[in-house]
Formats: sequence, C-alpha cells, structure tokens
Amino acid sequence: MARGQKKEKTRQKNMKKSQEISKGKRKEDRTTTSQREQRNSEIMQQKQKAANEKSLQTREE
Repeated sequence: MARGQKKEKTRQKNMKKSQEISKGKRKEDRTTTSQREQRNSEIMQQKQKAANEKSLQTREE
C-alpha cells in the first residue's frame, strides 16, 4: 500500500467518525469526565464484589 493511499484511508476514517459524532450515533463519547469516572467506578465495584464472592466460595470448598 502506498503512503498516499494509507493517508487517504485514514483521513476518510476520521471524517466518518466525526460525522457519526455530529449525528449523535456515538453518544458514549459525549459523556463528561465525571460521568465516565462514576460509571467506571461502579463497574469496578461490581467486579470487586464478584471477585470477593468467588474467593469466599473457593475458601469454603
């Protein structure tokens, strides 16, 4: 693949991505930092709870 063609493909990909954002298809990218941090902390808490339950089950056996 020639360098020019690769640059052109990358440019098209980025243009498509920016159009999707402007159309609202990629709403997950529009979350604020605090919203994202809160969502991630909730997910991590759920994972930690599941890991703790799993470790308790293995200790009982």
